Amino acid sequence: MRSISLLFLSLLLTVATVAQSVKSPDEFLGYPLGTQFTRHHQVVDYYRYVASQLDNVTLEEYGKTNEGRLLQVAYVSSQQNIDRLETIRKANLSNAGIENGPKNDDIAIVWLSYNVHGNESSSTEASMKTLYELVSKKQAWLANTLVIIDPCINPDGRDRYVNWYKQVRSRPYNSTQAAKEHHEPWPGGRPNHYLFDLNRDWAWATQVETQQRLKIYNKWLPHIHVDFHEQGINEPYYFAPAAEPFHEVITNWQRDFQTQIGKNHAKYFDKEGWLYFTRERFDLFYPSYGDTYPTYLGAIGMTYEQAGHGRAGLGIINDEGIELTLIDRIAHHTTTGLSTVEISSKNAAKLNTEFRKFFATRNARYKSYVLRGNNDRLASVKELLDKHEIQYGYANGGRVSGFDYIKNTTGSMNTTSNDLVVSTNQPKGQMVKVLFEPQSKLVDSLTYDITAWGLPYAYGLQAIASQGQVNAQKKQVTAKKDIAAPNSYAYVSKWNSVKDAEFLGQLLQQGIKVRFTEVPFTAEGADYDRGSLIIVRGDNKHLGGFDKVVIDIANDLDRSITPVKSGFVDKGADFGSPNVKLVNNNRVAILSGDGVSSLSFGEIWHFFETQLHYPLTILDTSYASRIDLSQFDVLIMPNGWYGDFLEKDQLNGLKSWVRNGGKLIAIGNALKSFADKEGFQLKKKNGDNDESETNQLLSYAQQERDYIKELITGSVFKAKIDTTHPLAFGYEDHYFTLKLHGSAYQFLNSGYNVGYLGDNARPVSGFAGSNVVKKQENSLLFGEERIGSGSMIYMVDNPLFRSFWENGKLFLANAIFFTNNNKFRI
Repeated sequence: MRSISLLFLSLLLTVATVAQSVKSPDEFLGYPLGTQFTRHHQVVDYYRYVASQLDNVTLEEYGKTNEGRLLQVAYVSSQQNIDRLETIRKANLSNAGIENGPKNDDIAIVWLSYNVHGNESSSTEASMKTLYELVSKKQAWLANTLVIIDPCINPDGRDRYVNWYKQVRSRPYNSTQAAKEHHEPWPGGRPNHYLFDLNRDWAWATQVETQQRLKIYNKWLPHIHVDFHEQGINEPYYFAPAAEPFHEVITNWQRDFQTQIGKNHAKYFDKEGWLYFTRERFDLFYPSYGDTYPTYLGAIGMTYEQAGHGRAGLGIINDEGIELTLIDRIAHHTTTGLSTVEISSKNAAKLNTEFRKFFATRNARYKSYVLRGNNDRLASVKELLDKHEIQYGYANGGRVSGFDYIKNTTGSMNTTSNDLVVSTNQPKGQMVKVLFEPQSKLVDSLTYDITAWGLPYAYGLQAIASQGQVNAQKKQVTAKKDIAAPNSYAYVSKWNSVKDAEFLGQLLQQGIKVRFTEVPFTAEGADYDRGSLIIVRGDNKHLGGFDKVVIDIANDLDRSITPVKSGFVDKGADFGSPNVKLVNNNRVAILSGDGVSSLSFGEIWHFFETQLHYPLTILDTSYASRIDLSQFDVLIMPNGWYGDFLEKDQLNGLKSWVRNGGKLIAIGNALKSFADKEGFQLKKKNGDNDESETNQLLSYAQQERDYIKELITGSVFKAKIDTTHPLAFGYEDHYFTLKLHGSAYQFLNSGYNVGYLGDNARPVSGFAGSNVVKKQENSLLFGEERIGSGSMIYMVDNPLFRSFWENGKLFLANAIFFTNNNKFRI
């Protein structure tokens, strides 16, 4: 007893010493937390300050945002654990089968992620208080727990919100819901610089924040991961356990421990009389969330949702007449964060045991996925796998049988050494299963996000899912370098991917004149399909150093170009044929602002700047009606709700601009602005929506369930494609589209129905309600309507969804460069 008392006394003295030696956030910042918002640089300063004062806190900078703000994590534990941080890391990866060596048995690793949505801003404030509480009052938990804190995943979005709020808030703050400080302007602080939702980007890793975070996350693979959020002002607090559906790879232990964690939180919330709820809304299915992605890598992944969001500011009166303050929100998030560390510390050994079991499990139905396609698409898949440190190889040859993604039934292929093989027999095999499986097992159709995402569909690849292990080997892939051919008549390049579109865009920006063919041809024994690029020397006499410019761009982008000696082809159209047209260096504009989906706009903006690398002029709906559109050749209307913007005069102005040669690309809900309107062919397709008396008498509780018959929750449909139309150049006669809504449109009477769903349209993966599926039969997917000398290009489904639906992107490039390119603009 005496030794225990001395140990306890020593611990108390240590805690007291720390409390005196390190300032609280209030003391450091000069104001009580919750009385104002803290800008990102101040948060960074506080973490640096604490790390400089204490030996049991260390920082690691892991990157920068698009706007140059710092991304960092803090490691918080006992000094003994911090001194052997690398040993703990490697031992944990040994548990996962990634490293060889001693295994971790007794250290729990807890990762707390804050502010993935910039305007859910209480969490970063809470991270500072949580850090201080851990080092000053909860050090006993740190003896067997390593806490990794990412104080702000989305600094650009957070500062966008905080800076706006500081500009408009009243003093003192106004808690009336109608006050300006509770109504963010477009696009709000939720997304990052490119207006992406970073909480849906974990698996796809399209954003720099995610890409840099995954490098450090995969160094650790924590046992617990918490994503701190905020929700509407009238929902008090949500914590684990999560709602159904749970993906089938989630273990009973992962489910059960979520409940244990939730009960531990409830103990503290009950004591304070705080309201909360569990097991509703937030399921564990879609793989790209901050709770599901860690779960599929062995963690207990959880979302905690505090009432507030961008509406709450420093304080707001909710619909129950209760004032919700930032101080309250910080207290709640701090409590659940500390409670998570506490229960993890108490269960450290069990967490390690179950973590090992997760990675040792090999129960996937499909043991290997064999992928075939053009090199660019395979390279994109490999790039994604590399980001997740997932292993892959190449087939050894031989025949493989299994589920054929294109046929949607059993099939087989004779493999070659160019076919990619990804196996579930590897440490991250469960993640492989989740990302590649052709049809996820869905136990509940009410989900929070899309229900289909199979990578072969998203990347447009032929694929076989095999129930047997397919042997694979490593292969060194070397890039072919192009060499100048000064005596050639032209250079020819095939058209298959977005990389080819980037190549075209770079040539145009360098003043190179480029042609494309609308018909297949054969030249000097090689076959070229529609869309192939032809760079004729005679078109570019004005340009000095022609060969060097073309070859340098081709090699920089790893494009294979072939010199040909004559424009007289073996078969098809000669290079001077009317079927071989010059590509315009089109001037492209896009609408942003009120009425425009910030997510859809961001996807297109990001695509132009990071993949296509082609100029894009951003207009805003607040002034676009006053702009002379004749200075642009292409106008993109992202998914959105344009009722307030497209009044009659504005609609007529757009129609006149199209008639004079403009191309208007409408995506998603933007089509509704033209459907059934005078002067446009587009017509809505209505289903059989007759309501029977039985349907009208559904119980209140049943109506939400019945409503799902009218919903499509992100499911994959196989569409037919007219590959002879320029909008579809580079595609095969089918395309897997990710359908996000039930809107359907009739075929164009006198236009071009380039992509469409046929007689028996059914999802090949994911959920679609029975009523809305009927409406999809014989409906438009992609179409072109000619008006005068211009075109309306309709894209019913979003071809760039979250930038991970890679196979759709070439449709947009085709719309910009090829579609209705009958007149060359000088």
